[in-house]
Amino acid sequence: MKQNHSSGNGKQWHQLAATEVFGLLDTDVAKGLSPEEVARRQAIHGPNRLSSKGQTPAWLRFLHQFNQPLVYLLLIASGVTAYLQEWVDSGVIFGVVMVNAIVGYLQEAKAEKAIDALSRMVVTEATVRRGGRKLRVHSEDLVPGDVVLLQSGDKVPADLRLFTVRNLQVDESALTGESVPVGKHSDVLALDTILAERKNLAYAGTLVTYGQAEGVVWAIGNQTETGRIASLIASVTELSTPLTRKIAEFSKLLLWIIMGLALVTFAVGILRGQPPVQMFMAAVALAVGAIPEGLPAAVTITLAIGVSRMAKRQAIIRKLPAVETLGSTTVICSDKTGTLTENQMTVQEIWAGGFFEVTGAGYEAAGEVKQEGAPFSVSTDIALHEVLKAGLLCNDTQFQHEDGKLTVQGDPTEAALLVAARKGGLVEAELHDRHARIDSIPFESEHQFMATLHHGGNLDRVIYKKGAVERLLDHSDHMLSASGEQIPLDRAAVRAHSDAMAAKGLRVLAFARRDVPREHSKLEHHHVKHGLTFLGLQGMIDPPRAEAIQAVARCQQAGIAVKMITGDHALTAAAIADRIGLQGERDAQGALRAISGRELEKLGDDEFLKVASKYGVFARVAPEQKLRLVKALQTQNHVVAMTGDGVNDAPALKQADIGIAMGKSGTDVAKGAADMLLTDDNFASIEAAVEEGRGVFDNLTKFIVWTIPTNLGEGLILLAAIFLGLELPALPVQLLWVNMMTATFLGLMLVFEPKEPDLMDRQPRDPSEPILTHPLFMRTGLVTLILVAGAFGLFLWEQQMAGATIQEARTLVINTIVMVEIFYLLNCRSLSRSVTSLGWFSNRWLLAGIGAMLLAQLAFTHLPVMNRWFHTAPIGLNGWLHVLAVGLASFLIVGFEKWVRFHRTKSP
Repeated sequence: MKQNHSSGNGKQWHQLAATEVFGLLDTDVAKGLSPEEVARRQAIHGPNRLSSKGQTPAWLRFLHQFNQPLVYLLLIASGVTAYLQEWVDSGVIFGVVMVNAIVGYLQEAKAEKAIDALSRMVVTEATVRRGGRKLRVHSEDLVPGDVVLLQSGDKVPADLRLFTVRNLQVDESALTGESVPVGKHSDVLALDTILAERKNLAYAGTLVTYGQAEGVVWAIGNQTETGRIASLIASVTELSTPLTRKIAEFSKLLLWIIMGLALVTFAVGILRGQPPVQMFMAAVALAVGAIPEGLPAAVTITLAIGVSRMAKRQAIIRKLPAVETLGSTTVICSDKTGTLTENQMTVQEIWAGGFFEVTGAGYEAAGEVKQEGAPFSVSTDIALHEVLKAGLLCNDTQFQHEDGKLTVQGDPTEAALLVAARKGGLVEAELHDRHARIDSIPFESEHQFMATLHHGGNLDRVIYKKGAVERLLDHSDHMLSASGEQIPLDRAAVRAHSDAMAAKGLRVLAFARRDVPREHSKLEHHHVKHGLTFLGLQGMIDPPRAEAIQAVARCQQAGIAVKMITGDHALTAAAIADRIGLQGERDAQGALRAISGRELEKLGDDEFLKVASKYGVFARVAPEQKLRLVKALQTQNHVVAMTGDGVNDAPALKQADIGIAMGKSGTDVAKGAADMLLTDDNFASIEAAVEEGRGVFDNLTKFIVWTIPTNLGEGLILLAAIFLGLELPALPVQLLWVNMMTATFLGLMLVFEPKEPDLMDRQPRDPSEPILTHPLFMRTGLVTLILVAGAFGLFLWEQQMAGATIQEARTLVINTIVMVEIFYLLNCRSLSRSVTSLGWFSNRWLLAGIGAMLLAQLAFTHLPVMNRWFHTAPIGLNGWLHVLAVGLASFLIVGFEKWVRFHRTKSP
């Protein structure tokens, strides 16, 4: 007895005849397993549930928040200041580190709790045959070899090989991406039959929408198809985000620069004969000045604000860095069903002797029937009226309102027929009263039709039949005209219109009727094999969301490629993708081409990479192939976002740089694998989230561009003094004051900077591009030189020309650094445009921060208690004017540099 995807005799389970399956699983289908055998097998195989991956302990998740080079730098700074017995400063730096860690930990913990709540599922029950009796048992108690009985409404409790099937249809959309329920049978299938077409198997977690069946369990728990997908998720490597990669690289570079400068400071001082202890303190002062203490806090707060903004735009973020990842996205791989489409089958075209269009999308009855673009009265065309009537009466589906939502009880295809009839003005209750059903022949996959017998009103009895076009054409003798007369059946015209609909990706159903005498009280197959009057065709599709079409266009305008990866049929996928406006490989006629999973299977790695980049639509794709596609794009240096809602999407969601699951319709497995949830299941919310993500990265870049010249400048000011054998222009405690206060009152105000209007017109950032691009690197150098020249120049001037004390000179240096930072902050509101074009009052937080910083500096300079703590001294009006002049000069120089660079890039 085996519990595996292979049956143990070299064949797959779908290849085996039912009798072979019974033998391999050692089960008696008439009686089922005995209670003793069930207990024995439970001891061997364990419960029928997915084993959960061990969660990271809370304490370890908290420690992970400290695992960043910049945090190491801050901890070193805290330790050094503690060693210097500057307890307040040491406590402040350590406090910054702790706040950063706590915010990150709480955000992740909150999201994990939300996901855990979403993942709690009510224990399902299953009907089994055991010991010759029918029993209801918990699905967890199932074992391989159990005989399970399925009926409409059941959730399939394990992977089954079906052996008795009566009209069974199963919704497998969560597993395969198939948008309509799949008809099942018990016949043997070929080895190379793909997952979505293994119609003699029923998979755990899928839903029975119609019919009945019996099957024998061949896989439980982790061995099921769902379990196999869960193992794919577990095997996926956790990827760092573009932000964490860039910050880590930047922090390492900064670490080496700071260590190098400190070492140079120490060495130069020793060579000049300075005492080693004094030089060690100077090196410490330089290191403290050069460390950007506010950067980790700025990153965390910026991302947290991004989380809040995204939540208002229907996106819930599980991990903070995911906010920025969206802004760096270069490719979005989207599932089709329920993500780009409504996940609601909709009739869009009708042919009943003439061609008609049906407007509206989804299950709401908003829409109408049109002909040649003009509204059309259905009652004036008897053939059209009868087609809609047949779709309404030959139908077992109902709508129900649950929690204010319209839900379908039955088949989505039949739901589309009901809605089309409503749009045509037909009233269900009236028709059901007038034409009460007497008998029916349910749909069976081998017959490919359904038929119902009704009271005929003025007539005796009427049969309505719906099904495959060829099957109904074979059984029809005439067709109905618009006036209600029987006319010769033009089979060629019917086939031509059916083919035209199918070419657009529509699922086509044919309809026919037959009048019979009153004595017909039962409906038999021979009653519907001849003498039918053909009524027409209805073509339906799961239509694209209107807002998704606009969102895709905006993403493409922003340089983001959108690709559809679906388990649905190639023709349907390509038709939907064309309507949405996706780009990709096209055929000779200019139609968008979809490549299938079967074709992908045959490709080598090099060819696969080309196809992944070239094509925009991937159809009938297995979970492993979705995963392979995401990896292929990542190897080409793309930042990949993957959207989806099904179990089949989960491994790719986990592998992607950012996985985006649907909050409403998404499976718990998909939600657990994702970094972000869309609360409205709307692709359009992704475009909004991308914009927010770009805004986050933009503001973080502005903060880094603003803070680095300050820290480098402070270090170089000290280094210049060491080289010249002068006293230090600033003390460690003073530099800590500058770094902490300016980061809080100035730098963090950039977090609230509004998004720039051209944000979504830019191409995505190159993932390999550093945070400081060449122009920003040059600007950083320019501002550093201005800061060093201005502050160090004033330090020398005040001492040598104005006779200032060392305390007064140091106070001037600190105020100069702050003033340059204030004016440079205004220039950093946009990295390319002038501050005047942004509007002076568009960021009121920034103006408030500048005001608070100026008040803090006045206190730092003139309050006696601050003078004692920070070794400062009051300065006169001339000193303040000198400080203001240096700050204003820096503003004008940087503004001119931006103007020159902007006009150079704009010139042809």
